[in-house]
Amino acid sequence: AYTPWGFLRGEAELWGYRGDPSLEHPQPWAWVDVSQLQAAAPLHPVAVQCQEAQVVVTVHRDLFGTGRLVKAADLPLGPAACWPVAQSAAESTVTFVAGLHECGSTLRVTPDALVYNTSLNYKPVPAGSHVVVRTSPAVVPIECYYPRRDNVSSGGVKPTWVPFSSTLSSEEKLPFSLRLMNDDWSAERDSAVFQLGEVLHFQAGVNTENHVPLRLFVDSCVATPNPDRSSSPQYAFIDFSGCLVDGQLDGAASTFISPRPRQDVLQFAVDAFKFSGDSSNLIYVTCHLKVSLADQAPDPLNKACSFNQASSLWAPVEGNWDICSCCETRSCGSARHSRRLRPPSRWQGGRVRRELPSEPDPSMKEADVVVGPLFIHSWQDHQVRKMPSQGHLWMVLGLAAVAGLVILVLAALGVLTVCQ
Repeated sequence: AYTPWGFLRGEAELWGYRGDPSLEHPQPWAWVDVSQLQAAAPLHPVAVQCQEAQVVVTVHRDLFGTGRLVKAADLPLGPAACWPVAQSAAESTVTFVAGLHECGSTLRVTPDALVYNTSLNYKPVPAGSHVVVRTSPAVVPIECYYPRRDNVSSGGVKPTWVPFSSTLSSEEKLPFSLRLMNDDWSAERDSAVFQLGEVLHFQAGVNTENHVPLRLFVDSCVATPNPDRSSSPQYAFIDFSGCLVDGQLDGAASTFISPRPRQDVLQFAVDAFKFSGDSSNLIYVTCHLKVSLADQAPDPLNKACSFNQASSLWAPVEGNWDICSCCETRSCGSARHSRRLRPPSRWQGGRVRRELPSEPDPSMKEADVVVGPLFIHSWQDHQVRKMPSQGHLWMVLGLAAVAGLVILVLAALGVLTVCQ
């Protein structure tokens, strides 16, 4: 067993040690116990590099220093038996690369360090039909030490934003929202009941309080008659990474509102609609929201484009007009993230909101948000409720005639009683 400070000359690089215990910022270091190998090689047969999120183990196949090379298949790493990812015939070495929590490793916490423990296991297997082996099994314990304490000087602190990738990785999730607003956008709409001919005012937003400035985009919006986004029928009125395709329909005036009130807010208006033949008159709207850096120029995958029927052209809320050209060709690239939905997270005020599993790309965060149910009525719906059917009409008339006859009989009896 070796201590981290007692290196032979030339071994420090193999061990992956680059620090010094006297420095203010010690680096991770490795500890390896090769006592079972009785190695005669001049250099350590097992070299370990403790990196930021993984451990790299390089093993010389002359494991016992006898000149006899062991088989790579007899060298699993860790209790979970991970196998080498690379093998060098010229140097007679095999290399393992594993995450700190992989291959069955364990974590031990001390007052000064995080210690990840694993082991290299040599398990010789007889070749073919042979019943004898010529080497002994061995276990090489490996430990990676990561200091828990450090000394930070105020001179090294710079008052600036943390990089976007670091900020997002340190946050659990961004709080996205989608709300129905009243006609002047001043407040959230109280009612979820609409009449055909009215306009649905949607406001998408994201809370960027603890982040660098972000710009919000609505990647897609799909309407369905129930909360299941994959149900049928369905109508995608925003598609192709931010194209409000509903605005291309005859007589439609659906559009993104420009300019934005803020970079982290995007508003859009859609003419009310309902599914043909659906007597429930209900729709649920699922929108896929995402963000990018506010100083990043919009592009075909991050845009908000409306169709102007007067000019028959697509226009962006911001950015170069060329980013909307793919709305016409219906080819704006592919989304980089899975859009599988989780079950509803909570019900509040008659609306359900859901989000994606939290496995963010370092440069982007996104989520699916659902609003509904919305009740969309038409003029015919009210007429049907007001006008009874012919059968009901005759029933009402019959009941009225019977009631009138009863009133006449009671009146006659009253007159006779008075006369007597």
